[in-house]
Amino acid sequence: MTADTLASWGPVVANHLWQSTAFAGVMWLVAWMLRRNPARVRYGLWLVASWKFVVPFSLLVGLGGLLPRHPVTVVATPGAVYSAVDAVGQPFSETDAVMTRPVVHRVGWMEWAEDSLPLLLAAVWMCGTVSVLVVWLVRWRQVSAAMGRTVSVDAGREAAVLRRLGGGVELRMSQDAMEPGVFGIVRPKLIWPERLSERLDDEHIEAIVAHELEHVRRRDNLTAALHMLVQAAFWFHPMVWWMERHMVEERERACDEAVVEKGGEPEIYAESLLKACRFCVESPMMCVAGISGADLNRRVRSIMTLRAERLGGFGKAMLAALAVVTIAVPMAFGVVRIIPLYGQIIHATGPLPSFEVATVKPAPERPHSVPPSAANAVRYPYMTTMDMVSMAYGIRSDKKSRIVGGPGWVSLDHYGVDARIEEDLAKQIQAMPWDKAQEERSLLMQSLLAERFKLKVHFETRELPVYELVVAKGGPKLKESKPEAAAPDKTKPIGPDSSPEQWLEHLQNGQSVLLMGSPGWRIIGKGMLNDRLLGGIVGAGMVDDRTVVDHTGLKGTYDIVLNWSPAPPANAQPGTADNNDAGPDIVTALQEQLGLKLVPGKAQVEIVVIDHIERPSEN
Repeated sequence: MTADTLASWGPVVANHLWQSTAFAGVMWLVAWMLRRNPARVRYGLWLVASWKFVVPFSLLVGLGGLLPRHPVTVVATPGAVYSAVDAVGQPFSETDAVMTRPVVHRVGWMEWAEDSLPLLLAAVWMCGTVSVLVVWLVRWRQVSAAMGRTVSVDAGREAAVLRRLGGGVELRMSQDAMEPGVFGIVRPKLIWPERLSERLDDEHIEAIVAHELEHVRRRDNLTAALHMLVQAAFWFHPMVWWMERHMVEERERACDEAVVEKGGEPEIYAESLLKACRFCVESPMMCVAGISGADLNRRVRSIMTLRAERLGGFGKAMLAALAVVTIAVPMAFGVVRIIPLYGQIIHATGPLPSFEVATVKPAPERPHSVPPSAANAVRYPYMTTMDMVSMAYGIRSDKKSRIVGGPGWVSLDHYGVDARIEEDLAKQIQAMPWDKAQEERSLLMQSLLAERFKLKVHFETRELPVYELVVAKGGPKLKESKPEAAAPDKTKPIGPDSSPEQWLEHLQNGQSVLLMGSPGWRIIGKGMLNDRLLGGIVGAGMVDDRTVVDHTGLKGTYDIVLNWSPAPPANAQPGTADNNDAGPDIVTALQEQLGLKLVPGKAQVEIVVIDHIERPSEN
């Protein structure tokens, strides 16, 4: 594993630790509010807090993203909600500097230190985990050695009490001074120090055996072992060790309450604990449940004044709300955040339309000129099969990480496509809104790929790097469109040097134009829905392979003018035309001119998986 890979995991781990720490704090607050209720409820809360360290919220978000949904459903969620959830849930993330990272010249030792730090931290983490496991292995061997010196018995006062209480566990006598305890997870055994019985009456023995059988019934050894694994994995986090103390305390109090509730005399039970703890040594392992492990004075006072209130309506409602927030909310967020801003995959909902006739030929080189196409003609003189798949499923050609599978030639071999649309269908497409017309052309390409390339695909959702488009501080700076009173006058001459006002007057609602040249680029749109125009803006200005997810919550139509300078080539020299600084980059321009911001993140994104494809058949 490389240093870059480990470094990329840094924000993920930091977010998980932050969320788990905050969750444990919430559990502590709820446990404090339920301090007068049964200890088993508080123990359950601490157990859930422990398991949260191994179940990140991102897993629940991912599960939410896998839930079935209609392929064209758009969930309108206020941008403030997205921003708040991401800001709280993902405080450690890549910054805007990732998109425009400056080149910094570092001396050798600084470069070595920066490159080696992720590996060093990973090595320290692993060494700590191994050390904790080794310590526990040594302690486990000590307990196992003590078990090896025990003798199984089925007679005597202790065995009689165990049978009377219906224990169903093996009783083993020990010559050591270890406290009475339950050893084992799958087939637990009750260890009893032989010399302890000399100091106890039958009623005391019965109280202690009843306590140990409660540990068996509750499977406390199993839950304790699971928390020990959490401690080994997150040994550096003080919260997991603090949680252990609370878990042991509530575990023992829960058994105390159960014994008294089942008819045990509080005075006799408390006296038996005092006598046993005075004679015995506490078990060195949390997963060997005994009778000690918590503040004995507090336990005795609690036993003598046991007044645990039943969990009332308020407590049950609070626990139910906590469960909903913990499980349902992350999954629901996974459902809604999967909707991308633009480039939603186009799914056929019925029979695919077909070209009236289509020709597909290898294109070894790009043609110098392409004759104009008629209204019912489609001509793509030089494109790869991957370009066709991108077009067929509505994925931008620069977002090919959303297409996986297929042989290497799909990205290398070029073809020319010359097709004709049946006359009636061509007229229907011309009458459709722009987005519906594009979708119909994509379905035509799906049909062509299935017929000539034998393409078969399926769809999945995967967590991929994305840019989250959010409203910047200060709010959006978008101008809402006014209803168009009359068709624009397209007889007026218009050109690249025309003013934005002239272009807006020339365009119809739902149209945009991208002007490229020196000193910068400009996009102008009139009456555009944000999901179309803003996606086009971002797609035109981005330089990498990320999908953009709409977290703005914006609705309506807008007239937009945006000016920016594209990112210069990697080999551009300062002061050259390729490296002009005539305008801001796309990220700065979006924030300054439109009041929108791009934030790097990850989200569940739908992808196309190529199952089968062949080179095209002869025409």
